[in-house]
Amino acid sequence: MKKVLRNPRVQAILGWILATYIALIHRTVRWRHEDLDKVLPYVESEIGVINLVWHSRIPIWGFLAELWARKPKRQCLVSPSADGEFLALALERMGFPSIRMSSAKKGDTTKARQAVAGFRESLKAVHDGAVLLVTPDGPRGPNEVMALGALQIAKRTGAPVFLTGIAVSPHILLNTWDKVMLGAPFGRGVITWDGPYYIPADADEAAIAQLGRDWSKALSAVARKAEALSAQPPRKTA
Repeated sequence: MKKVLRNPRVQAILGWILATYIALIHRTVRWRHEDLDKVLPYVESEIGVINLVWHSRIPIWGFLAELWARKPKRQCLVSPSADGEFLALALERMGFPSIRMSSAKKGDTTKARQAVAGFRESLKAVHDGAVLLVTPDGPRGPNEVMALGALQIAKRTGAPVFLTGIAVSPHILLNTWDKVMLGAPFGRGVITWDGPYYIPADADEAAIAQLGRDWSKALSAVARKAEALSAQPPRKTA
């Protein structure tokens, strides 16, 4: 089965299916933002930005892509594994070319070189004013536990970091490691924002590890907030 799923033609079909689903949810769901004023000043600026979203929200992030489309440069971090190929294809269709990067196991020199190359490419993208979209618990988790790669990029660039929660109601959660959320067309969607956060240039490894734990809790909090708000009927205005 793995061999079939990694076939280039199958990967292209899967990428098209995912991109089509993302577009369907984007166009049919009634979306609203919470605390959008926190991020708007950075959307059309030349300042590089890092945006963190949990991996489980990738299928419903189309409206987020529309917001960042105002920025002239957009990139996303995707695992260099064969399993990440169809995801990279789908995200590129949404206007987010991928940087293939993930952490390398000790002793794996090939993946270590890929990680270094991806890290340097990410630094350059942010320095050049791009928004860098990162799912910090991907590609294999643990679920909603933040890896520190994005924090290292934030430290080296001094870029503002925004945490984003996304939810659609009604929805189902798949029985995957990250509990992927699939929303129903024509439902209600909410995108919640928190930030900007920064990492001091002199932060040591212990400080970054603590920030990783703190930011994990904060990102989960905005995800839960989005879930709660999407389940509520829209507020009536007088």
